[in-house]
Amino acid sequence: MEQVDVLILGAGAAGLFAGIEAARRGRRVLVIDHAKAPGEKIRISGGGRCNFTNLGIAPDRFLSRNPRFALSALKRYTQWDFIDRMNLWGIAWHEKTLGLCRDLAQAGGQLWLSTTLGPLAQRAGGGFQQETARGPVRAASVIVATGGKSIPKMGATGHGYRIAEQFGLPLTETRPALVPLTFATQELDWMKPLAGVAVEGRVRHGRTTFDEAMLFTHRGLSGPAILQISSYWREGEAISLDLSQGRDLAALLRKARADHPKAALRTALAGMMPERLARHLEAASGQTQPMGALSNAALDSLAAGLTDWRLMPVGSEGYRTAEVTLGGVETDALDARTLQARAVPGLYFVGEVVDVTGWLGGYNFQWAWSSGWAAGQVA
Repeated sequence: MEQVDVLILGAGAAGLFAGIEAARRGRRVLVIDHAKAPGEKIRISGGGRCNFTNLGIAPDRFLSRNPRFALSALKRYTQWDFIDRMNLWGIAWHEKTLGLCRDLAQAGGQLWLSTTLGPLAQRAGGGFQQETARGPVRAASVIVATGGKSIPKMGATGHGYRIAEQFGLPLTETRPALVPLTFATQELDWMKPLAGVAVEGRVRHGRTTFDEAMLFTHRGLSGPAILQISSYWREGEAISLDLSQGRDLAALLRKARADHPKAALRTALAGMMPERLARHLEAASGQTQPMGALSNAALDSLAAGLTDWRLMPVGSEGYRTAEVTLGGVETDALDARTLQARAVPGLYFVGEVVDVTGWLGGYNFQWAWSSGWAAGQVA
């Protein structure tokens, strides 16, 4: 039977980092994951560019029922701390998974991959026993770093949520986040011909806005701005697209009319956005006459529609393509400084399994580093 001080379930960003920190304190550490390779989400993040943190870390860029919960860990282990660690490793940032595994090994920690987990139980004499495909493991502490439900083809299972429920910890609603949005048939009829068209603009939901690229797809809308707003959107609610990019579209259309009165509306619009989108908007407006025949009211109405283009998604692409899971282990059940379950001494939850979800662009990895570091200091 394997006997360790700290057992870590999950060899992703949070789990590996927690393991390194605990092992550097002289703790006997074992990290277990059912995957064949560690840190796969790190490798694929940022479209393969590995967005490992963000220089603009701020509390308003994390979603949680308690938005201040993440502050303790984020302040004690910052983005600058992780960048210093990367520089110390002296490797290209896209190779950071190798650096994590190397640091874990050098600190004396073990890593078991391709290892299925069985039941986890508290022992009568203290500590825990985890059943695994390689036999039982006893540990004084357990850090749950199994991630969320997003991207099941990479092995995501929601196992950490079941552990939380087993030990009586409450969960906030979980749902896909940072995910493309889908639309009903009537919208898809005109969206599908635009698949592949990207446009810069602003997407709005309530008071939340993001100024980034949007992409039309065969299922609806994607791109950074849409992924960002998906964390705030809920079924039955509309989003608004603003394609003006800060320009006075009405003035630009009037100038185009004056300069080229015989030109088609799509020609004027094509100077402001991709041609395929310009053609769709002309057809949708019904304004097929030359620009010189369009009234000021018609141009103003078109411009207004392009700065507040209301669309009603019906859903998202789900966990299949979601970059993260929104919700998770309720933060009120955890100590913000240590990430230990208040009611279960020795049991910790870190990373995506916790109800802390960051924006697109490295924020979720910084939460993984910071929460893993915090638990690794004490477990």
